[in-house]
Amino acid sequence: MEARDPELRRELDATLQARAELGPEYETALVDSFLDKVDQRLDSTMERRVRRHLAEQQMAVARNGAQPGRQPAGTFGERFGFGVVSLVLAIPLSAIGVANAGIEGLIVAWLGIFGVNAVHAARTWPWLRHKHADSDWR
Repeated sequence: MEARDPELRRELDATLQARAELGPEYETALVDSFLDKVDQRLDSTMERRVRRHLAEQQMAVARNGAQPGRQPAGTFGERFGFGVVSLVLAIPLSAIGVANAGIEGLIVAWLGIFGVNAVHAARTWPWLRHKHADSDWR
């Protein structure tokens, strides 16, 4: 069997050799000592992996220009806010459309409102996302 970590393999061999020399009465202490070394090795490996993962996340955030902790575009809050603003602006736009062009103006105003909301909603559609992956218009 090939050891993944030669240093731990040497530690295991030394522990087994010490057990053979000292006898079974020291077995528990030797095994505990070896397990402590394995725990230390696992802890250091996990620390390195966590640090590497955090560094990769920070690099990704720096490359994308996003801020950590900020929700990505298309979250519920953004969609809800956009919908509320759209409905609030629909009232004066409808009034202006009716005042200037009658029912045709109302229809044009609501078609515009619908179009803006449809484009905003299309940003989160997964089947459209891959087409504009390298675009700044997300």
